[in-house]
Amino acid sequence: MTSREPVFDGQAEAVGRRIERHFEALLEARGYRADAAQRTAIGHLGQWLESFLAGKKSWLRRLPAGLYLWGGVGRGKSFVMDAFFAAAPLSAKRRVHFHAFLQELQERMRNFAGQPDPLALAARALVAETRVLCFDEFHVHDIGDAVLLGRLLKVLVEEGVGMVCTSNYDPDGLCPNPLYRERFKPAIALIEKRFDVLNLDGGEDYRLRRGEFESWGSYCWPSSAFEEGWIERQLGLTSAAERDAVISVNHHPLRLRAVEGECAWLDFDELCRRPHSSADFLWLSRRFGHLAISTVPCLGEEAIDVQQRFVNLIDIAYDAGTPLLLVSESSLDDLCRGKPHMDFSRTRSRLQQLKPVRPREDH
Repeated sequence: MTSREPVFDGQAEAVGRRIERHFEALLEARGYRADAAQRTAIGHLGQWLESFLAGKKSWLRRLPAGLYLWGGVGRGKSFVMDAFFAAAPLSAKRRVHFHAFLQELQERMRNFAGQPDPLALAARALVAETRVLCFDEFHVHDIGDAVLLGRLLKVLVEEGVGMVCTSNYDPDGLCPNPLYRERFKPAIALIEKRFDVLNLDGGEDYRLRRGEFESWGSYCWPSSAFEEGWIERQLGLTSAAERDAVISVNHHPLRLRAVEGECAWLDFDELCRRPHSSADFLWLSRRFGHLAISTVPCLGEEAIDVQQRFVNLIDIAYDAGTPLLLVSESSLDDLCRGKPHMDFSRTRSRLQQLKPVRPREDH
């Protein structure tokens, strides 16, 4: 199927109603209750997609290029977008996460190396495959990301790709670093002009409701109180595990405390105090089914580049569903004190979904 062929595939049900019905079914299946902001968002998404697929236009206002959903952590943005994505009646659709998508874009650009404007060529190759793009966790803290995303958005909007983005930031707050904010201002203006912007904030972080979300790993402290060999036992490592191994990740070395099969144990220093990129963390999440990270320090006291790597690592592991065993000398509250990175509210919310483990519980 091409991105421009008919998409209704015989569905008699209106697109907007189909999406709302799927949303209600997901809520019922999980025992959730949606707040007013979430219901407004899913209704708006359904109405927009129905008009978008039908090619409806108005002489008063052109159809928005998409929707930009923003709000605090745990407000249900991804849940709403995922419900929309699953019910959208077309196959030329994609849901992408920030870090993995940027890596894919860079790989596509390498395929056009030596040709004029590889970014525009890569973007148009994406356009040929995609009619609706759902972009989760949209954020900009790096000059390279700002340049790539700014130009990519322009091409996608011009080529008529529909987009749904979720973010913790309103459009004007997307690129707070004054060193390169001017470079991203045209992209902010494009979002504000061509997207419907909705603040999805019911006032509650639903991730903090105990028992409503399955943990995706464990947070273990204090590390000094766990007996020797505890981490290895949690990972299921045997005497055959390779210790102090050095592997090659994207053409540079990465030291592992231990590795066996799909399980790996690493230190925080190796992952976050060395110049590893998001591409390295993506590689780890794809190569290993279970990761343990020890000696995690109080993050608010770390340099901003160290914090950024940890934020990226947690984002990638969480999105990939990679079970994580984090081991620290400090409690989670102490870990998050100080002056953490601007994205740390999202990271903290995700860390709070880890199952807390103390030494006395390991008996």
